[in-house]
Amino acid sequence: MTYCVGILLDEGVVLASDSRTNAGIDRVSTFRKMFTFERPGERFFTLLTAGNLSLTQSVVSLIGEWLDSEDPDRDLYATGSMFGAARIVGRALREVHRVDAGYLQQQDIDFSASFILAGQVRGGKLRLFQIYDAGNFIEAMGDTIYFQIGEVKYGKPILDRIVRRETSLKDAAKCALISFDSTMRSNVSVGPPIDLMIYRRDTQSRGFTIRLEEDDPYLQELREGWGDAIHNAFDNVGHDPGWTL
Repeated sequence: MTYCVGILLDEGVVLASDSRTNAGIDRVSTFRKMFTFERPGERFFTLLTAGNLSLTQSVVSLIGEWLDSEDPDRDLYATGSMFGAARIVGRALREVHRVDAGYLQQQDIDFSASFILAGQVRGGKLRLFQIYDAGNFIEAMGDTIYFQIGEVKYGKPILDRIVRRETSLKDAAKCALISFDSTMRSNVSVGPPIDLMIYRRDTQSRGFTIRLEEDDPYLQELREGWGDAIHNAFDNVGHDPGWTL
């Protein structure tokens, strides 16, 4: 299992992913699930991955092989828009499915994947997409300003309550990390290190990036502070109903 989140804001975008994969309780490994493709000042793309690891790695590798082909239907460095970039990711996913899916299905192996794509091409808007297993996708717009993939249910409530389009990048990053803490507390198949990226709108280059290990002081501070805050809120909310028990 995995957990990834992308949050689209007025100032930019916040992206975060865990790095735990497992094939049973005694086979836990660490693999990066955040991948960036960029030509600084011209275009910037970051891809978050969830699902079958061999599939997602194959998709990322295929996208890398297509770079500099000068084919706008396959090359992230040649496409003219973020819509085109989302179509390239979907095309790569369908291509890997076409080649490998049948063989893996014969072995009864789950061969599904999903992606979050964020990025900006110079002269275009910063955009955020969620790409499904069939290669189709949706875009964050209107009231939808974030996407999650993987183990999404535990981290969703804090995002729904806190994040707004006008939320600062730093506050959104803090909220994303708290959503990770909630997810990791409830599902041991999601775990650190956590990769975090903060991209500022219209820069077209990689922004602030950090990898947070289990013992990172800031991560520990958030975990302890959020836990204390929840306990305090629970103790103070609501009046005594006067029930006789």
